[in-house]
Amino acid sequence: MTADIPILPVLLIVFLAALVRSTFGFGDALVGMPLLALVTSLRIATPLMAFVGPTLAVLLLIKEWRRIDFRSAWRLILSTLAGIPFGLFFLKHVDERVVNLVLAAVIILFSVYSLVKPGRFRLKSERSAAAFGFAAGILGAAYNTNGPPVIFYGALRGWNPESFRATLQGYFLPTGGAILIGQGMAGLWTKPVVTTYLYALPLVLVAVLAGTKLSRMIPAGKFNRYVYGLLLVLGIVLLIKAVS
Repeated sequence: MTADIPILPVLLIVFLAALVRSTFGFGDALVGMPLLALVTSLRIATPLMAFVGPTLAVLLLIKEWRRIDFRSAWRLILSTLAGIPFGLFFLKHVDERVVNLVLAAVIILFSVYSLVKPGRFRLKSERSAAAFGFAAGILGAAYNTNGPPVIFYGALRGWNPESFRATLQGYFLPTGGAILIGQGMAGLWTKPVVTTYLYALPLVLVAVLAGTKLSRMIPAGKFNRYVYGLLLVLGIVLLIKAVS
């Protein structure tokens, strides 16, 4: 372990991020990245969370893979891949701050509306998954924010908590794995990162067990409200990032 990584705070942050992801199916980067950036460098935080993400997906899918909405998952994954080239174009030609402002405004307004008037919008079939996945591919390739469109899709489809968590893992596993491999090719798999990840593994496993139990304690009727609440936080984080 190197001196520039305060191991105890880092492990506690990873545990908290893993607990949120295990409970709701997403949110590990939303929680982990800003907090890790306070105690260590982005060259440690970014690949560390990239290791944790696919690990969580695998652990959660061991028991829950049967609950995946496969008809939606494959549409989301393929359309995300199709959106990546367009995202790279955005990366080169569109100001990131403008996109973050627009994305933050959409997330905040829609989340607030959904919290005030829940259940007003519903997607009755999986046919619209391609549009949400395509948007995720653009945002993921350009600005590393592929989560919101997919999360919105799951909430609008009205998945129960188990299906919501499982289908998101079925989506995030291949896409997160691709990001992890890309970072490895870029030389970000350093010894301090890998060592910290190995130290964090036992805590990640505990977080998965605890988060799974917590998710079962959330009434199905209130689950979407918690999801929109987390999305609202995500929108605020993006807004702060854009204006700063």
